Amino acid sequence: MFRPMRLAHISIGHRGGHVQWGLLLLLSCLITLPLELLHLPAALLLGPMIAAILVAAGEASVRVPQLPFILAQGVIGVMIARSLSPSILGEMIHDWPVLLAAAFSVILAANGLGYLLARQQVLPGTTAIWGSSPGAATAQVLMASAYGGDMRLVAFMQYLRIVLVAGFASAVARLCLPPVAAASMAIDWFPPVAWLSLVETLAVGWTSALVAHRLRMPAGALLLPLIVGAILQGMGILTIELPPWLLAVSYALVGWSIGLHFTRSILTHAARALPKVLLSILALMAICGLFAVILTFAAGVDPLTAYLATSPGGADSIAIIAVSSRVDVPFIMALQTARFILVVVTGPSVSRFVVRRMGVLKEET
Repeated sequence: MFRPMRLAHISIGHRGGHVQWGLLLLLSCLITLPLELLHLPAALLLGPMIAAILVAAGEASVRVPQLPFILAQGVIGVMIARSLSPSILGEMIHDWPVLLAAAFSVILAANGLGYLLARQQVLPGTTAIWGSSPGAATAQVLMASAYGGDMRLVAFMQYLRIVLVAGFASAVARLCLPPVAAASMAIDWFPPVAWLSLVETLAVGWTSALVAHRLRMPAGALLLPLIVGAILQGMGILTIELPPWLLAVSYALVGWSIGLHFTRSILTHAARALPKVLLSILALMAICGLFAVILTFAAGVDPLTAYLATSPGGADSIAIIAVSSRVDVPFIMALQTARFILVVVTGPSVSRFVVRRMGVLKEET
């Protein structure tokens, strides 16, 4: 039987806030740097989140203030909006029957596995659904919190899947085709900035996030900047400018906010759930591989393009892998984007259905 590892009882809660923040910042840098050197997807968020989990396990008392957390969500929202370029939207319109069929298939498979996790009481119903949802991981975590899920366990599931999917997808891409470029270029952290575009981007992202928070829109601090930014960009009114250093700060704030809410009991729960969660992720990867085979034969899509398009990982990591190989990048990103939009639209309804269904099952038993 799987036994979770006991956490060493190291307490830093008695130390002052400045010391705790300093330790958190130091650990974030020490963890993020090797993850970046390994080109791990979402390293800028994973590093700070892991550091925050370690600090939280030491009974730290510091928390990310609400305002910076809201503003960071606004930046990430417009960052996602930037990926919805006219070329991708055009590809979505051109191939919409294939894209919808493939996206719905992956979503149904993921929700089915999430429902099984809930039925077996591995995780609470809505948490299992959001954790299994194949879309932008950060968005799923933030939306889960707004719809009654435990964002800590959702983050645990989402980012574990990202690492596994990205690693396997990279291996498949290297086996199928020799890369035509480096999979990940060195990041220029302080490139020349178009300051007017940056000010306009921040005005849209931050104002939308604050308005959404004021109106108490579920996950609105992320979704409203995404929607407004995508519309303004599509109309040619806004050029989204987000330098890497700003994204790094925003990811760190979100990662800290998630990680600092972990407790010893949550970590123990995650350790107990790990084998079954891992099995569900591997099952979803296998099912998506089957969908890729069907897509190849039914729609004439080349195998590697089909595999990367249906992969249930983060769109950003899949994009990095795609651009380094001879594949149909617009088709891949169109399917990934279509799936993300569908998850955002259907996620709340699916989670409510599962909660109601689990309630009925409990009454029957």
